[in-house]
Amino acid sequence: MRIRVDLKVDEIPRYWYNVLSDLPFKLDPPLDPKTKQPISPDMLSAIFPMPLIEQEVTDKREIPIPEPVLEEYAVFRPTPLFRATYLEEFLQTPARIYYKYEGASPTGSHKTNTALAQAYYNKISGTERLVTETGAGQWGSALCYSGAKFGLKVNVFMVKISYEQKPMRKYLMRLFDGDVVPSPSEKTSFGKSILASNSENPGSLGIAISEAIEITLSDSRTKYSLGSVLNHVLLHQTVIGLELKKQLEVLGEKPDVILGCHGGGSNFGGTVLPFIPDKLSGKEIKFVACEPTACPSLTRGRYDYDYGDTASMTPLLKMYTLGKDFIPPKIHAGGLRYHGAAPIISRLVKEGLIEAVAFDQDEIFSAAKLFAKLEGIVPAPESSYAIAGAIREAKKAKEHNIPRVVVFNLSGHGLFDLTAYI
Repeated sequence: MRIRVDLKVDEIPRYWYNVLSDLPFKLDPPLDPKTKQPISPDMLSAIFPMPLIEQEVTDKREIPIPEPVLEEYAVFRPTPLFRATYLEEFLQTPARIYYKYEGASPTGSHKTNTALAQAYYNKISGTERLVTETGAGQWGSALCYSGAKFGLKVNVFMVKISYEQKPMRKYLMRLFDGDVVPSPSEKTSFGKSILASNSENPGSLGIAISEAIEITLSDSRTKYSLGSVLNHVLLHQTVIGLELKKQLEVLGEKPDVILGCHGGGSNFGGTVLPFIPDKLSGKEIKFVACEPTACPSLTRGRYDYDYGDTASMTPLLKMYTLGKDFIPPKIHAGGLRYHGAAPIISRLVKEGLIEAVAFDQDEIFSAAKLFAKLEGIVPAPESSYAIAGAIREAKKAKEHNIPRVVVFNLSGHGLFDLTAYI
């Protein structure tokens, strides 16, 4: 029998947790793309509203969640925690496997947690339009939904290969009145330059970010929204880990391993960051970021300053990176096809507080199919990397006969990804 742990609506966290307040080190500052000197908050105001800039740089430990955002969270939060008993039985493992299911959100992934927050802060700052990029479409869908909630227009540049592979997500964006085009596109000077050199370019998140920022800088009433990587994005996602902590306490469980898929770092960071103080205090707990071998930023990237976009328009961030010009293979996990990793996650990996493991596409789809048959949820390709990681950990527990508690974030459903399973 599958075990489900829910919290009450009044147990939704009232604040986001800022891990920067508890880290024994400071992150390297973002650098101005022109001067290569630390960038000031005021210089970021051309693309972000001031409340988000303040959240990006603050070291305050708890950031109150605004009431209008809490009201929208209550539509789908708290999200459930399940024990994967059928998977445990199949693997014949002594491990107890739990998963936090973020696919219960309105657009089917964790991305709505930060999309609602970003839309709210932009609305109260006088923004009229948001422009963004999206890989597989989870982020674009979440921002279009949130824009509809708070009365903002939303333009989305969707990586072309995902635009072609995942048509249902572009239809979902349009359902919420979003405007979505494949990237590289004819809408921007940079997009045109990419197409001129290679009309068959499959696109990348770096290219799509460049296009989005180019549009943003052309209109003072428009701001840019990012679905991963930056500090304020990971901050908003900590509702996942804060809820997870409460749910595990209800069960009397202490996690030995916590995993999540990793692209830019938002869902993984949101899951593990609230547990970082436990590790810093000496508790035995392992955090594992599960990424693709096709885009292995944490496992094979260099730790250095790099641009977040291909056109070198963004501030330089200190992170693990494959290089801004890297074009990943056409894997189905479009949300994990980003050349860099969040500065917070990168530094935690560098310090040895987080581990990273890469998986190939065949292994993760085998894990996804098994999970769907046993647990009754079709996972998104991105989430399947976390499932594969959890299965590896469960097999280790069986090999050593250790009853470990393994927890992972199932960050999105795969109902729009069925063609990827063919």
